[in-house]
Amino acid sequence: MNRTASSLLLASALTSSAADLASALQSLRNVAPEGQGNPAATAAWAELSKSSASDLPALLSAMNGANDLARNWIFAAADTITDRTLKAGSPLPLPALADFLLNTSHDPRARRLAFDLIARGDAATAENLLPGLLDDPSTELRREAVQRLIDRASKTLADGRKDAASVLYQQALVFARDADQIEALTKPLKDLGRPVDLVQQLGFLVNWKVIGPFDNTGGAGFEKAFAPETELKFDAEYDGKEGKVRWKDFESAHEMGMVDFNKAYAPLKEVTGYAFAEFHSDAPRPAEIRIGCKNGWKVWYNGAYLFGRDEYHRGAELDQYKLPIQLRPGRNTLLVKLTQNEQKEDWTIEWEFQLRITDPSGRVIRSAPAGAAHAAATR
Repeated sequence: MNRTASSLLLASALTSSAADLASALQSLRNVAPEGQGNPAATAAWAELSKSSASDLPALLSAMNGANDLARNWIFAAADTITDRTLKAGSPLPLPALADFLLNTSHDPRARRLAFDLIARGDAATAENLLPGLLDDPSTELRREAVQRLIDRASKTLADGRKDAASVLYQQALVFARDADQIEALTKPLKDLGRPVDLVQQLGFLVNWKVIGPFDNTGGAGFEKAFAPETELKFDAEYDGKEGKVRWKDFESAHEMGMVDFNKAYAPLKEVTGYAFAEFHSDAPRPAEIRIGCKNGWKVWYNGAYLFGRDEYHRGAELDQYKLPIQLRPGRNTLLVKLTQNEQKEDWTIEWEFQLRITDPSGRVIRSAPAGAAHAAATR
């Protein structure tokens, strides 16, 4: 057989192999709830698990846009291929896996799997990649990168190098977006005498106009549309639960940005209040309103109702609820309705919420100066 014929046969084999791989992956992607596609997926998984390690990037790519069941099948196949490859003493395709990992357009869970495969193939390489993932759009990858930095800072502190530890803790705080990691960073920084401004760090909105109290006897206030829901007239006066009420300015001084109606008025029960704020954006962009609250609440964005929860005292936490929005350039408005029920136990006193605006990955978006935002809106 001459060289040309051999090359043609090899190309044909490679084409056939690629087609078989694509067909098997499609069978896994076709799997659906209630067993739909399971027989074909089982057969495809058995074939796919025999693939070489060089096919791992193709498996990871097939996770893009796949449903959770399909991802599980593909994950299991990738795990089997990796086990077999490493037991045989063969290397994983680290450069190709790194290319996949560093392409942030891929599915976050697939990228996380790529990182885990790199770590199994060469732990030192994975460790060296982590600093570049501190601001990654993948929640899991970013969290792990931040945790490694926290661990490094703690070890540095244990070694007695306080200034160096302080620098590392501060760097981790810049990128931390999960409440538990933020808490883990705040205490050692305070112990080291470093100021921690969580309102600035986390971007809480603290300047509001508030009005109340309106009635919420028997919980009826949650559904009742009081005047602030139908008009925003900041010089108007309305009938409240205990007399006339007017809008007034309120600035939260809470370290976690809590807008506390008990401080704006008094500790009250069976009441309703409203808070209004402006947010200026220098460009149109996807974003999230993130709210934490243990009372009944509703949110309107630019006059349109978004969502609400009519429940009380189940606990509040950072970013408890995430409401997707599209920021428009220039002025945007936020209206929050907050209701308090009839319970009088000590743990039911709170009548408050915290709110911030982030991008979909949790990165803080700060309100732009009104002039710059106006210029952007009129361009």
